[in-house]
Amino acid sequence: MKKTLIACLVFSALLGAVHADDAPGTPSNSNAANNGGWSGSGEFGFASARGNSRTDNANAKLTLNQENEMWKNNFFLNGLRSKGEVQVQDEQGNTINRFSTTANRYDAGASVGYKLDTRSYIVGAARYDHDDFGANLWQGIVSIGYGYVALKNEKTELSFEIGPGFKKYRPADQQITEPDGTVVRVRQDTESEPVARGLVNFKYRLTGNTALEDTLLMEAGTKNKYYQNDIGLSVSMTKKLAVKLGYQVRYNSDVQVGIKHTDTLATTNLVYNF
Repeated sequence: MKKTLIACLVFSALLGAVHADDAPGTPSNSNAANNGGWSGSGEFGFASARGNSRTDNANAKLTLNQENEMWKNNFFLNGLRSKGEVQVQDEQGNTINRFSTTANRYDAGASVGYKLDTRSYIVGAARYDHDDFGANLWQGIVSIGYGYVALKNEKTELSFEIGPGFKKYRPADQQITEPDGTVVRVRQDTESEPVARGLVNFKYRLTGNTALEDTLLMEAGTKNKYYQNDIGLSVSMTKKLAVKLGYQVRYNSDVQVGIKHTDTLATTNLVYNF
């Protein structure tokens, strides 16, 4: 699944690699129309994570979108990596500081929507997530559903997606402390289950160069329920460059002992739109 998603992203990047020349804070409608409806953005910046990991380092994001009379498609690739000072015990039992990886997360996904009319569409979606310090080491989902654009004008857009899917995931290793104090990591079996997938996406343009976007993702099964909310405020500085403040909340209902249900990620990114 992971290789398939990455291949889709690379293919989409080749199709969408034409730069826009639009005004600050306004979508590149003319260029998108001449380019099959393709547009995109890349982000890079500082990240501060609190939850199962405590890190301060770098994150990067790539998003590609296509919307025309027939298709409503989206592709994304995100990454977060951090290193920091952590306290560990050496062979003699002394506590020492060691520079080590404290966060390593990446996820990729795609959704392909075929429009039935100006508001309704059938959507197929796939997502893969890997997190060395999260509730699940990895999780992947494929789904099919129905999408509906409830509101769309120059300032506001509100859309919904819902449908069934199938999910596989591997919970994080369980840590067991032996009588002699040794910590043993026990590998967990891979789980799978049918899920209900829901997505709510809201966009609102506050001013000519300031926009707010909030996306809520829900993947609910009988074993585990996963929720993710991303909210971001972007301010355009030039035709292509913007600054974006983002805040992400990720929640897993089923976690190992000692692992928190909720992770948060705050970012301040420089955005390049194309």
